[in-house]
Amino acid sequence: MTIAPPRTPWLHVGRSAAALAASMGIGRFVYTPILPLMSAQAGLSAQGGAALATSNYVGYLIGALAGTLPVFRRPVVARASLLAIVLTLAAMPLAHNVIVWLALRLIAGIASAVTFVAAVGSALHHLREHPAHLPGWAFGGIGGGIALSGVLVLVLRTVGDWSTAWWSAAALAALFAIPAWNTHPEPDTESTVEKPARANRSFAALFTSYSLEGVGYIIAGTFLVAAIDQTSPGWLGSGAWVIVGLAATPSAALWAWLGRRWSRPWLLVVALLVQAIGVALPALLNNVAAALVAAVLFGGTFIGIATLSLATGADLRFPRSVALLTAGYSVGQIVGPLAAAPLLHNGYQPALLLAAAILVVAALAAGVLARQRPGEHAAN
Repeated sequence: MTIAPPRTPWLHVGRSAAALAASMGIGRFVYTPILPLMSAQAGLSAQGGAALATSNYVGYLIGALAGTLPVFRRPVVARASLLAIVLTLAAMPLAHNVIVWLALRLIAGIASAVTFVAAVGSALHHLREHPAHLPGWAFGGIGGGIALSGVLVLVLRTVGDWSTAWWSAAALAALFAIPAWNTHPEPDTESTVEKPARANRSFAALFTSYSLEGVGYIIAGTFLVAAIDQTSPGWLGSGAWVIVGLAATPSAALWAWLGRRWSRPWLLVVALLVQAIGVALPALLNNVAAALVAAVLFGGTFIGIATLSLATGADLRFPRSVALLTAGYSVGQIVGPLAAAPLLHNGYQPALLLAAAILVVAALAAGVLARQRPGEHAAN
């Protein structure tokens, strides 16, 4: 058998990272730094902003469920999804109607999820026999996309408008789509062995924790920049989003490395509590230092929590764990903006406090799992 050259694993890392940067870092999350611009220049209300976020998350749930079907796990579908992401980003400024924006964000959500499933499946399949930090770096593409799109919007705050921001984001996503073009989805090979009641209880705790993380994280992911913008210099909100992306880029590899040495469930508890602190800081302290620390804590945990949760689900060998966890997380993302919407009349700070409280409850659920399986970690 021919031995693959040393660069081959990094080729798969690069392709998957580029796909995740285009689909998640830009396709989904560029909306966060653009939201204040749309509120100021396009007349988008806070409630309208929450509705657009929810539409995107509904699309993500649809795409995540579709991604489990064989027909959606073909290279041609992944490529079509990359094109859909670029086109929906470019089309946002062509309309000044919330209904059209809702439709575009819905389609973008579907395409982002299908691409996510393809990229993650490809990375986990091709990197299965390699060190755990390599898939972590592939997940880091999300953070890289966030950071680059955040820099883009930060620059355009002074030389452009909200329309230019969307068109520039589309161009950036297109650049990432080029190296991601040859990403090949892999079939689901999860075990379907029936597990005892103890595994069922452990998975229920994990599922609850990860679903609540979907609620708490998405409130912060949607409104963090807007909340900082309300009480700080105009550059700080977009600047904080850049820091979120920079902190997120290496975080998955770091948490994956830690998960090979300590109990993943207990690490999950720690990560959720750290994230709760980061989300609450801008609501409690209106200063530059709090905003910057919040950005580091949030960026350094949200991808790591996903990495730890999905790895723990795989360790439990619960049937269809990845699909079930992704579905619960997606439902949480839909619930989050809806739960926060009634609190937005008095600014974004109450919504962030709600998110922090939900994350503490998620940590408690993870604590139940950790007590049931205190030594759950990778074998090597």
